[in-house]
Order: sequence, then C-alpha cells, then structure tokens
Amino acid sequence: MQIGIVGKPNVGKSTFFCSATLATVEIASYPFTTIKANRGVAYVRGKCPHVEFGTQCTPRNAAACENGTRLIPVELLDVAGLVPDAWQGRGLGNQFLDDLRQADALIHVVDASGSTDLEGNTVPPGSHDPMEDVRFLEREIAMWMKGILERGWERSARQAHMEGKNIELLIHERLTGLGVTPNHISAAMREVRPPENPQTWDPEIMYRLSDAIRRQAKPMLIALNKADKADDATLKRLMDSVDIAIPTCAETELALKRASRSKLIDYLPGDGSFNVPDRSKLNPAQAKAIDLLGENIGRFGGTGVQQCLETAAYRLLDQIIVYPVEDETRLTDHEGRVLPDAFMVPRGTTAKELAYRIHTDLGENFIRAINVRTHRTVGNDYVLQNDDVITIVARK
Repeated sequence: MQIGIVGKPNVGKSTFFCSATLATVEIASYPFTTIKANRGVAYVRGKCPHVEFGTQCTPRNAAACENGTRLIPVELLDVAGLVPDAWQGRGLGNQFLDDLRQADALIHVVDASGSTDLEGNTVPPGSHDPMEDVRFLEREIAMWMKGILERGWERSARQAHMEGKNIELLIHERLTGLGVTPNHISAAMREVRPPENPQTWDPEIMYRLSDAIRRQAKPMLIALNKADKADDATLKRLMDSVDIAIPTCAETELALKRASRSKLIDYLPGDGSFNVPDRSKLNPAQAKAIDLLGENIGRFGGTGVQQCLETAAYRLLDQIIVYPVEDETRLTDHEGRVLPDAFMVPRGTTAKELAYRIHTDLGENFIRAINVRTHRTVGNDYVLQNDDVITIVARK
C-alpha cells in the first residue's frame, strides 16, 4: 500500500513527510524544494491481539508493539509540488503526475493559513483561499487522466464500437498503468452514464469520466496544514466544504517526535497530549518550545498527521488488519516468533487470497484455514474480519 503526499509547492508537504517518517529530506520555505520524489515508511496503529491472548508478541514486519498498540508499516511518497496546468507539463507537472501512478490514496496537503498563492509563493496570511488549492489539484489529476484517455481515442472508439468490444475494457487498457482497476472504471461509468456509443463522447463527458475514475482510483483527503496559524472560522468552512478534511500541524508533529527521540518528552504519535518526565533537564528555550507544542496539540486534540495516515488507510482504502500464524495453539511462526506479522488487506479479502499474499505456494496448495479465536475451520471463501488471527493449512 502506497500513500502519496501531494499539493502545491511550499505548503509543508516535505515537513508532513518528515514528521510521519522521520526521514531526512530538504525542507525550505520556497517553491520546488522537492525535485525528486522522496520515499519513506510511516506507521498506522492497530490493536495487537497479544493482550487478549495473554502472551507477548515478537513483531517482524512492524516497528514495535507499544502497550498493546501495533505499529504497521505503510509506504509514503512525497512528490514535487503541483502548479496550475501541470497536466500540460508546466512546472514539474509531468514528473509529479508520473510519480503518482502507483499511489493507492492521496493526502493533499493544503496551507490552511492562506499564506501561499497558487504558485506556492508567500503572500500575507489569509489573502489566499485554500479552497482554490483543493479544486485546482483535483482538476489537474483529472485532466492528466483525460489526456491519457484521449490519445488516439477516436480511432480506438470507432473500432471498439464496430467490433462490439467492451468499452470498459478499452478504458482499462489505457489507464492500467495508473493503478486503475476494472472495478474503478465500472463504478465511474455507473456514476457518469456516458452515451453507449463512445464515438459520441465529447470533451465534457471525457472530463467527467476521468474525474470519476480519479475519485475511485486515487481517493483523497485534505490535510489542513498550518492549522495552528489559521482561524477557527476558516478551518470550519474548509472542513464543511470537502468530504474529509483534517486540521494538521506537521511542524508540531516533527518537533514532538524529535523531542521524544531526545528523551525530553514521552509522546506516542496520534496521542492528544504528551508527558515531560523531568522539566529540570530542560533549558529555558526548550521549556518555552515544549510549552508551545503543548498549546498547539491541545487546540486540536493532536497534530493530525497520524489521523491523516490512518484515515487514508482505514477509511479511504478500507483496509483491515489480520495476523497470520503457523501454530494456532502457540500463535507462532516456524521460528517460534509470537504473532510475528500484521498484514493490511482490503476489506472483503478471503482466506485463500491471504494465503496467496503470504506466499504463492501457500495459495496454490491451500486446503483450509483456522480462525484461531473461534477454533473453527473455515474454507477458502471465508471473508476475513478486522483483527482476525488466522492459520493457513496447505499441502506440503
């Protein structure tokens, strides 16, 4: 699973990326600081079953399990800033859009304080409407998809119509490199309901269809970054205007994680507060800075960064967590590790599909699965539930 961090230049995308991953990338207050895409690993939280089973887990594919909270890795992609008409190659548009091909969901970082214009240049706070950023970026991605879809469309549509070829198949052939699936296309077609003859589709229909495919294939939430510098009325207006918008303070999150790493505070990402173990160890500057961080996190009940990641994973992509084990009595793998793996899979995944995800041989030789909680044997069509602990039984 890959989540893309997108937005115009100079809104805090790289700060968001750093705060989520603690990766070291260049951060500066001028446009196009990010030239090449940055990749890193962040973590979303899940409930570890080891508490319920009265044992102690030994995670393999997660960073840690902290007090029963399992940290599960997700890949983040921080791409170059997008400016108007990027779909025509303006700015770093071609590179930006190409980097987004395999992103499963997008977090659109917006400057909620209104202190950067559409080009990413600094302007007086409140002088730019952040809703313009939301609209233009959605349009850029839709226009990018439309451009790919329209290349040689007239001839292909004529041939498809004459041969009675499924038009959805034609669209999928053109967009498959963008991570677009047949299900995404079918849902978009039901929404737009274009004319049966694809030769009659005009630019407006092509745009509406491309935009519908964008919403299906690249679901997006809005991170209202620099929320600590925005007034409450602006934040409320923005949150009321889009489906999913989360007040975000990426700079605060980055500072909290660095202070935690330095043992100045105790902070778990996603929490709405933190502890200072020993204020006597803080110099005056550190104490002042930490008090300011406390004010920021208290205003919103958190920094919003972790909430963005988990909303993207669990709500936009509708993922669940499952824990496969080889020995259902000891909850171990073949090396004796307890609950070693936490897999994120789409809701609706079956036991056999999980077997294939673990290893092709396991899927091909699948016999049955065991639900460890209920001790019931289940078949290949068993639909996995969130937090399931599952043993796959296969032919040797």
